[in-house]
Amino acid sequence: MKILVSNDDGISSEGIAVLAKSLSEIGDVTIVAPQTEQSAVGHAITMQIPVRVNEFKKGGKFFGYSVTGTPADCIKMGIKNIMKEKPDIVVSGINNGSNSAINIIYSGTVSAAREAAIMDVPSIAISVASHVVNDFSYAGKIAQQLVKIIGKNDLQPGTLLNVNVPNLPENEILGVKLTKQGHTKWDDVFEERIDPYGKKYYWLTGELTNLDNELDRDHFAVLNKYVSVTPIHFDLTDYDMFDKMRSWHLEENLG
Repeated sequence: MKILVSNDDGISSEGIAVLAKSLSEIGDVTIVAPQTEQSAVGHAITMQIPVRVNEFKKGGKFFGYSVTGTPADCIKMGIKNIMKEKPDIVVSGINNGSNSAINIIYSGTVSAAREAAIMDVPSIAISVASHVVNDFSYAGKIAQQLVKIIGKNDLQPGTLLNVNVPNLPENEILGVKLTKQGHTKWDDVFEERIDPYGKKYYWLTGELTNLDNELDRDHFAVLNKYVSVTPIHFDLTDYDMFDKMRSWHLEENLG
């Protein structure tokens, strides 16, 4: 099995090293990841400046390829330019911090997996729900198990699995839940501050507003010590609203 691994925390992050080690037990792993952290860049791609690729070493040994671009760039580069054959699966992570509910939209980790789905490659995004992670090993184990499961089942084209793991020891996690994307979102504000020269600058802050209270929603499942596994896709059409808008007769009343 040929596995392409990427992330948004950068190629030197601990999470990607644990993920690559776990997946190397079941397949041939190629790592193509951002040279620097690219958290919350969403599905940005690089268009106006050159993208450079360099071999990255860890402990004096070749580890993977660093890319001066975004997570989505890395997937394009990995599949089209670096790997000799198309990967069987792409796994993005292991991310520091939850990528559930509204965070899915902003996440570079999820966007790497989404880019793979756009390119017709099955994919997984996996995150641990804390920015201070003590141990990535259980998330690595979950990723390995999911890759095996996908290998035996058909993941619908255009769909990826978004996985969030509680930041807890394995023996404290209650299980796995198949979930939907939650509604929880951030109440953001750019806080005004003053630099040492007396000039204003702004720093994004905010509080998380929990709008979920059912275990079939990703954010709430993780809060309650479950691993959430959510199938998502890049078709943004609101089909319910599409059907309702038929009564608006837009085609007759516009233009």
